Amino acid sequence: MKLRDKKPALILIDVQKGFLDESYWGGNRNNKEAEKLSGEILEAWRSLSLPIFHIRHSSTNLQSKLHESDPGFEFNDHVLPQNNESIITKNVNSAFIGTDLKEKLDFQKLDTLVVLGITTNHCVSTTARMAGNFGFETYVISDATAAFDRVGIHGEKYEAELVHLMALANLSEEFATIMNTEELLRKL
Repeated sequence: MKLRDKKPALILIDVQKGFLDESYWGGNRNNKEAEKLSGEILEAWRSLSLPIFHIRHSSTNLQSKLHESDPGFEFNDHVLPQNNESIITKNVNSAFIGTDLKEKLDFQKLDTLVVLGITTNHCVSTTARMAGNFGFETYVISDATAAFDRVGIHGEKYEAELVHLMALANLSEEFATIMNTEELLRKL
């Protein structure tokens, strides 16, 4: 059975221009092609007329690159929504909290989700965990997600790639199936 036969919903998490400012988020971002790959996946979804949900983060912090007054709030050019595609705005890490995402998925009887976006260890992870807890068959696309360097609780530095891989390892099999863009498009 092809993945398309399950009528999977594509959930694009926070693929916004604000994440192009690497230094603001901790620097050394991995998967610098994540937005481009997200766009390729989006085009495949559109060609199959499968459901698409664009999620964007609207920070309440006036100084944030993701505040609605900042140009970084806008969607990345690789994934600009079209008129018939759902846009959901959130203020916290999970796309399910304070939004109608679950209701929309339930109304359309969608139970398979493909999640991608930024950042792997925050909004992608939180949304994928909740999706798994809600019982959705969830897939996270490893090369269409990205992370930044992080500072640990004792001041130690963790490289973006390690942060990314650990976030995926924490999701793998318990909350989601992890695959890359090539695997996804082959199964689609």
